[in-house]
Amino acid sequence: MTTEWSPEKLTPEDLVQIEAIKQVKYRYLRCLDQKLWDELDSVLAEGCVASYGGGAYSFEGRDAIVDFFERSMSSDAFHSSHRCHHPEIRLTSATTAVGVWALDDVVIITDLDLTVRGAAFYEDRYELIDGRWLIASTGYKRTYEEIQPRASVEGLQLTASWWSSGGKSSLPAG
Repeated sequence: MTTEWSPEKLTPEDLVQIEAIKQVKYRYLRCLDQKLWDELDSVLAEGCVASYGGGAYSFEGRDAIVDFFERSMSSDAFHSSHRCHHPEIRLTSATTAVGVWALDDVVIITDLDLTVRGAAFYEDRYELIDGRWLIASTGYKRTYEEIQPRASVEGLQLTASWWSSGGKSSLPAG
């Protein structure tokens, strides 16, 4: 197990552990966008802490974090796309790791006729608990965030929704 990041010091087992951590983060994002609150619960450590938007929204404990997302994102009018990339993951011990991820996100809130776009950098801490990597702390500080009234974009329409159309597009094919 390497504790100081250096490509020549990484072992094959280190790479396996880093891939497992990536899978946890990807599952976290998928659960957010598909509103899978019970599954989201499974990637967060019980004592997880979160700080979103540079500390504008902070929570202690898995239940408080999941409750926040469920309250703020459960509406069928809330459509989100969270994409994390460019992970910088460093194993700090046999059971801990830290990571930095670039975030690009888009949120469409149809009942408010609003689109929110932004970018940020997540800073995470991970713990290996009972043989599974879990998120022990997570949060991001925005690089930027912008909002746009959807009505101001001529011709803009939502042609598919996971919830209202079962993900089926209304656009004609061919």
